[in-house]
Amino acid sequence: MYFARRIAFLVPLLLIISLLAFLLVRLAPGGPFDRERKPASPEIERNLREKYHLDEPLWKQYARFLGGLAKGDFGPSLKYRNHGVTDIIKQGLPVSMTLGLLAFGWAVGTGIPLGFAAALGRSGWRDYTASFCAVLAVCIPGFVIGPLLVMGLAIHWRWFPAALWESPLHAVLPTIALGLYFGGKVARLMREGVLATLDADFVTTARAKGLSENQVMIRHVLRIAILPVVSYLGPMLADLLTGSFVVENLFQIPGMGVFLVNSSLNRDYPMVVGVVMLYAVLLLWLNLIVDFAYGLLDRRIRYE
Repeated sequence: MYFARRIAFLVPLLLIISLLAFLLVRLAPGGPFDRERKPASPEIERNLREKYHLDEPLWKQYARFLGGLAKGDFGPSLKYRNHGVTDIIKQGLPVSMTLGLLAFGWAVGTGIPLGFAAALGRSGWRDYTASFCAVLAVCIPGFVIGPLLVMGLAIHWRWFPAALWESPLHAVLPTIALGLYFGGKVARLMREGVLATLDADFVTTARAKGLSENQVMIRHVLRIAILPVVSYLGPMLADLLTGSFVVENLFQIPGMGVFLVNSSLNRDYPMVVGVVMLYAVLLLWLNLIVDFAYGLLDRRIRYE
């Protein structure tokens, strides 16, 4: 019943998000035809506005947008002529999703063991080393680590390609650059979760029953300590799946990031709103999955 209400609540919430995105993008200064190579005459601009229904009242434009949205159509792109927003998303989203899933795996695969090791070696050299690496990863943004990776691993040692998206080797550097920050966040959350769980009464009880340290850590500590990480994984995965425009532009990857930046600069209203709606749907559904995972990991949580 709880999840049924949550799913039913998604519809009005998405409508509110679509309305805000639809209105806010039109409040930005400038118009979609201001960056043409040659200044358009008033007559040409009037014809363009009429072609894309921009001369209609906002309520009518929004109603037309909702009608297309119900059919899975975000409308035509104002920047990429003769292309629909849905077609552009179908072209760029698989690339961004592939990169995002690889970065997600890299962040989780390095962050959880690093945070766990730091907590088990509390106040020792393992804790200080792992915590330093996690903080360093969080503090160095992708647009800094990306060029460093290219200079060191691509240009100097020539282990990996410097850019483009043509083979599995092309995915290594952008995956590291995109997932490093999130890996540091996961490591810090995991460390804090393990430290908080180690002092719980049920851990003391498990040890008193004669369970081995490995059994205590795996069957009791890890299951509860990972909950802060799980709550972070939903929005993190949504962020990664929609792509990082910094990393994608840096490595010349044809994902959603390039389209989003160009559309924002050129006031491509349908494209910007389409990407915002895509991100909203991913974020809401992933948060719902996170809530469900909470109940599976922690039996004390019950949804009434």
